[in-house]
Amino acid sequence: MPDYLPFHSHPTAPRRLPPPRSCDSQFHVFGPPEQYPVRPGAAYEMPSATIDVALRLHRTLGIERGVIVQATTYGADHQVVLDGLAAAGPGYRGCANAAVLLERDDAYLARLHDAGVRGARFTRQALGIVMAPADYRRAIARIRELGWYAKFQPEPDGIMSQVALFDGLDIPVLIDHMGRADPSLGSDDPTLRKLVELLGRGNFWVMLSLTEKLSRQGYPWDDVVPVAQACIQAAPDRVVWGSDWPHPVSMKAPPDEGRLVDQLFRYAGDDATLQKILVDNPARLFGFEQ
Repeated sequence: MPDYLPFHSHPTAPRRLPPPRSCDSQFHVFGPPEQYPVRPGAAYEMPSATIDVALRLHRTLGIERGVIVQATTYGADHQVVLDGLAAAGPGYRGCANAAVLLERDDAYLARLHDAGVRGARFTRQALGIVMAPADYRRAIARIRELGWYAKFQPEPDGIMSQVALFDGLDIPVLIDHMGRADPSLGSDDPTLRKLVELLGRGNFWVMLSLTEKLSRQGYPWDDVVPVAQACIQAAPDRVVWGSDWPHPVSMKAPPDEGRLVDQLFRYAGDDATLQKILVDNPARLFGFEQ
């Protein structure tokens, strides 16, 4: 298992606090392996990135809501998410790993739903959880039955190699990490063009996240601003933001999350748009009370 870099040990507050009921739409939680066994073949583990550390980060950032996204580290065993949701309280929701739709029964899925899980994520292939076409169709059918959204993690080179998986879906679909568009290509990037097209359909959503890894220039990530703003312009009512804490599989030092919130202020441009991205849009997608 590679030795990836840990999350920032002393994150600071953003220069300006976000509005009340702001939501971090993607973060992961982990724990000690004796409590949460790591699945065979897992690409990584981060046992110190616990729910307590995550909630402390959110208090620093002024975040009051969040979505715990199941890491591939644990596969279909979602105990770490269930425990995290119980600790975090009613302002938090969960997103399952799609493997659970094939490996666990209806009672287990009902337990996840009752705990606050509202979506299932299909992860990129290098992280070791892939599905045959028939299994994928079965997983989508179960998402539809549950009334969840489907979430897709882009491949490192963007979404074009996987777009056939979700191009025809009519359920809510959330694309992570701005589709991993390439900022250096600008509006000529096929991923960005396709993402904008999908956002025009009405059931597709995008998450503004992974700024620090998308940037080719490094901090202060100026080159990512046009990508994020293209997403916002395409669908201002279907854009959310996620920290992606604790920034798994990082080959360079993860950022101070306060700077990621500062960057979101740059993306949004005005308070009304920021309110949509951090409060109104996630409330609709994840089922928070307005």
